[in-house]
Amino acid sequence: MDLYEHQARQLFDRHGIVVPRAEITDSPKEAREIARRLGGRAVVKAQVKTGGRGKAGGVKFAADPAAAELTARQILGMDIKGHTVGTVMLAEPVAVEAEFYVSYVLDRAGGRFLAIASAEGGMDIEEVAATRPEAVARVPVDPAEGVTASKAAEIAEAAGLPARAVDVLVRLWQVLVREDALLVEVNPLVRTTRGQILALDGKVTLDDNAAFRQARWGSETDGYGDPLEAAAAAKGLTYVRLDGEVGIIGNGAGLVMSTLDVVAGCGARPANFLDIGGGASAQVMADGLTVILSDPAVRSVLVNVFGGITACDAVAEGIVRALDTVRLTRPLVVRLDGNNAARGREILDARRHPLVEQATTMDGAARRAADLATAA
Repeated sequence: MDLYEHQARQLFDRHGIVVPRAEITDSPKEAREIARRLGGRAVVKAQVKTGGRGKAGGVKFAADPAAAELTARQILGMDIKGHTVGTVMLAEPVAVEAEFYVSYVLDRAGGRFLAIASAEGGMDIEEVAATRPEAVARVPVDPAEGVTASKAAEIAEAAGLPARAVDVLVRLWQVLVREDALLVEVNPLVRTTRGQILALDGKVTLDDNAAFRQARWGSETDGYGDPLEAAAAAKGLTYVRLDGEVGIIGNGAGLVMSTLDVVAGCGARPANFLDIGGGASAQVMADGLTVILSDPAVRSVLVNVFGGITACDAVAEGIVRALDTVRLTRPLVVRLDGNNAARGREILDARRHPLVEQATTMDGAARRAADLATAA
């Protein structure tokens, strides 16, 4: 479960990580009053569960209360990567001398956590990581040992962070462990002109599997921030929305993850992660297609299924029946392999839907879905 920035900041504050004063509102008029309480000037920030808010115009400086009201009015209702802004946070501005990036993320493949840090934080951290990977330190963290002061010092030295950041690195690890998080990130962590180390932003992803021992989550979180993820969850689907144009449906998390990578390798961006597991009934397929096609960014859909316990002919039957209830508005590429794959292909061929085509390999299916998406 992803948190909004203001919720992440609450966790940081609870664990002793200093954050500037801030308040949230869904009212432009109240934004004026909040700015006044903050001393007149304020940074107005859209509260959505996605990155890239600054580049999308969702983070702006307001020089006085009247400007704060106007800016809040402009940002509220904005669409940022498919997320509608319902609230804004007004934060007290600070004089920044330097910006840094720090995070802890679960490394499933390595069976450990990974500390990622850089002396060059801010909006362009993705570009820094892509063009100058040596500027981003990646330090493995043993979950059994955690981040002690000495480990934090090692991370800070590897990334070129100031010595005062060591305490924040320790406390950020405490947020991860005590709040059952899979990811904690501060971008930017800043040093002010007065030498303070402050967290100006925060991103936290909580482990849903730990909800049973985190009673306070109910009052501090509001579930899914993305309406499509909420709709998918209500239908019992394992769906995560991404920032691409190729919708993905597969059976098995590993196969779906591989499909995302192959699509990306074909020059297109996956629009989602959707794992139907072992159930490919007509209702499951219809629900999955409905959610994916509700994303206006989707330009094509790829169904990639390897038949095992659930045979490919059953998957094909599910797709055919789903097409009777779902209006297909984007091209659908289907790749079936494994148990009863030949029979499944025959079932789809017999349906003769003008927007459905088949491919025999995952690479071929991904390439075709990518071509259709980028040509649309």
